Amino acid sequence: MMKTHTCGELREKDAGTPVQLAGWVNRRRDQGGLIFIDLRDRWGITQVVVDLESAPEAHAVADSARNEYVLAIKGNVRIRPEGTANPELATGDIDIVADEIVILNQSRTPPFYINKDEGNVDEALRMRHRYLDLRRETMQKRILLRHKTVKFIRDFLEAEDFIEIETPILFKTTPEGARDFLVPSRLQPGMFYALPQSPQQLKQLLMVGGFERYFQIARCFRDEDLRGDRQPEFTQLDLEMSFVEREDVMRLMEELATAIVKSVTPEKRLIAEPFPRINYWDALEQYGTDRPDIRFDLRAIDISEIAGRCAFPVFVENVKAGKKVKCMRVPAVAGALSGTQLRKAAKDLENMARRHGAKGLAYITIPTDPEGELRGPIGKFFNVDLKLELIEAMGAEGGDLLLFMSDRDEIVYAVTDALRSHFKAEMDLDDNLLAFCWVIDFPEFIWDAENERWDPSQHMFTMPLPEDLDLLDSDPGSARGSQYDMVCNGYEVGGGSIRIHDRAIQEKIFPLIGQSMEQAMREFGHMLEAFEYGAPPHGGMAWGIDRLVMLLAGAPNIREVIAFPKTQNGTDIMANAPSIAEPEQLSELFLQLVHPDAED
Repeated sequence: MMKTHTCGELREKDAGTPVQLAGWVNRRRDQGGLIFIDLRDRWGITQVVVDLESAPEAHAVADSARNEYVLAIKGNVRIRPEGTANPELATGDIDIVADEIVILNQSRTPPFYINKDEGNVDEALRMRHRYLDLRRETMQKRILLRHKTVKFIRDFLEAEDFIEIETPILFKTTPEGARDFLVPSRLQPGMFYALPQSPQQLKQLLMVGGFERYFQIARCFRDEDLRGDRQPEFTQLDLEMSFVEREDVMRLMEELATAIVKSVTPEKRLIAEPFPRINYWDALEQYGTDRPDIRFDLRAIDISEIAGRCAFPVFVENVKAGKKVKCMRVPAVAGALSGTQLRKAAKDLENMARRHGAKGLAYITIPTDPEGELRGPIGKFFNVDLKLELIEAMGAEGGDLLLFMSDRDEIVYAVTDALRSHFKAEMDLDDNLLAFCWVIDFPEFIWDAENERWDPSQHMFTMPLPEDLDLLDSDPGSARGSQYDMVCNGYEVGGGSIRIHDRAIQEKIFPLIGQSMEQAMREFGHMLEAFEYGAPPHGGMAWGIDRLVMLLAGAPNIREVIAFPKTQNGTDIMANAPSIAEPEQLSELFLQLVHPDAED
């Protein structure tokens, strides 16, 4: 070994100890006869002192060293002279008096600073030189946090009697929502493997295989459009349990999430224990999304009963037509704005609502004087009694801004979500506050009007709630699935369900989602056959490891917690991937390329 100690472990008790260290030059300061080098490795920084008088050869080497050179150093630990200790370093009470220094490798000048955290470095530049970006303290802490989180999960689940089993990366293509990444087979021309979108089918088959408690830190692949919380390849905690009901899985998963936060990131605070539970439709009605951020309380409240009695024609007509009128209270905004500023802000919000399909966005402001009139374009349509009812229903106070939405449900949901996201960006929310919640009672199916079929709201293996099983035959749109999503700070961290384990129930699903039994047997015959051999009741969950660590780290997107991520267009700009295949490679796979037209 080139090092007897790390650059983060030596302390006063080690004074007088001969040591060997190795690492990167974090910083170099030349004071003539003395050269100071801050030597860095993954564990920390240790100051090295090189004295021209006592170690002239080492001093000559140190004189030629520059930032990010890789050095090996021999010397002795000493307590720093009085008044020179550095309280900002864990090793700040000691330094190493160097006897010998060897340059193991030189370094060009990096394209950005490694030894200071510059928040304005272009992300593309960081991605192109990701191996340098990973040296920075912030990135090292995030990757280490990821390691600790995954290790904690493994230890926790092993203590709960789970076993880790690997499932294949090369599997078969099946319709599971997103596009598959296809892998052509050389040995079977014209045939393709698919990279797994999840190990869903395989983990259910493991339950049929009798393992009862399985987990895996699984690599998954989906060929879909990217965003800040999505990558084409990602890591998930995949988990399945036999002989359980929904409450059993949710209880264990909540215990795991709580334990991770308290053990791995004790500086974080949970907003509530146990995690609040929100019905799917309540989440849409109040927050406009099934992954609400409940750290703040901007909710859409149904005031149709009040609005239907006001004199504003749009509200009256919409209520008669069965459309709801929703109102969102934004505290203390209006009171801080002048009339001109308020009108401009309201116009900007209305334009945002229009971009999400709304015809407009009405507003009023609550006067600070209890006897004052409602301000805003529709304030005159509310008489005194209705004004008091509205204020009471919304819990409004002087200076509040009330925003009104009325349209088809899906448009109101989209506008509600957009407004909440807009105001969230302006809030100084505490990243150390983690607001976990469960969203439950999803519909089993969502109607696809274009294709005239039902689509599974999660996947086709989700068991309906026991009390809704009969609805598969009579009213599938009213059936609720036994699924559950774990949401934190507006992100879906994980989702799961109790699975179908009965072939007869599974066969009812295929015609509802537009599949013939012939097609179902071709794609899922192995599952249906397995259900005939004593499949136990089972259920499970999958967590997005990347999203979870992003939240624990307080990072802005999942690229910041992945060692080698792709860009927003799915490119690895460090290695220039994806890249072309050579003609010989395509020939071996019996493939020809059909390129799109240049204008496409």
